[in-house]
Amino acid sequence: MDEVTLKVTKDEALVLFDFLSRFSNEDKLSIQDQAEERALWNLTCVFEKQLAEPFDKNWIQIIEAARNRLRDE
Repeated sequence: MDEVTLKVTKDEALVLFDFLSRFSNEDKLSIQDQAEERALWNLTCVFEKQLAEPFDKNWIQIIEAARNRLRDE
C-alpha cells in the first residue's frame, strides 16, 4: 500500500479534528468558523505538494479507482 505523509501545524490538526469529528457525529459538512476554511485550504496545499495524480490527464479514472478501493464492501 502506498502511503503519503502529511505535515500540518498543531493548530491545523486541532481545527481539522474538530471539523471532522463534527461531521462524524452529525453526518453534515459545514464550516462553522473561518479557521476551518483556512485549515482545509492549507491541507489542500499540502496535498498539492505531495500528489501528482490530481494533475494527471487520467485523473477521473485515477480518483474513481481510488474511491472503489476505499469504499466499504
